Amino acid sequence: MRDTPLRKALLAEALGTMLLLAIVIGSGIMAERLSGGNTAVALLANTAATVGGLYILIEVFGPISGAHFNPAVSMVMTLRGELPAKRATAYIVAQLLAATAGAALAHAMFDLPIQQVSTKIRAGQGQWIAEAVATAGLLLVILRAPAGKASAMVAAYIGAAYWFTASTSFANPAAAVGRMVSDTFAGIAPASVPGFIGAQLVGALIGWSLANALSPQPNKS
Repeated sequence: MRDTPLRKALLAEALGTMLLLAIVIGSGIMAERLSGGNTAVALLANTAATVGGLYILIEVFGPISGAHFNPAVSMVMTLRGELPAKRATAYIVAQLLAATAGAALAHAMFDLPIQQVSTKIRAGQGQWIAEAVATAGLLLVILRAPAGKASAMVAAYIGAAYWFTASTSFANPAAAVGRMVSDTFAGIAPASVPGFIGAQLVGALIGWSLANALSPQPNKS
């Protein structure tokens, strides 16, 4: 992936992130419309679509860019020396811009106003702890997944984290930004975004530290 031309890698990251947000937001809109007011059923449908979509996107774009779709992942890959800082910066810009495009795409598909701002407050200590846990777990899964199994393991983990975390597991600063501009089932109010992103970045560092602690130590003899 280091050898992939930057332009091609950025296209993969942008397309993957845009489609991921379109899946998350679009399935949330559809789920809310069809669930008859049953929030549990809506969340279950939203989860299933996200799990399936995320698995496919990682499989499709992973060989090209690494399929980060997530600034926290790109940050940790830079700290590990696997992604040059300049390339990581370009990835993160592409991810953030594409996330907002994904929200707009979801709105367009459902004949909703393209430009929106969420009014859904997601704040408080429990939400922030949940985001730190969700992101730490995500990074731990990514870094410890056996070769060839990361796509399925990441998708399964995110599906589980939708349900065991109080925040429904954003675990991704780009997802928070994209969902901020969607006043739908999956939205998050702008005032809640800084707390989420801060918790996600802390969680990413915790996940990286745990992965390092669990990795085999080099033989010093």
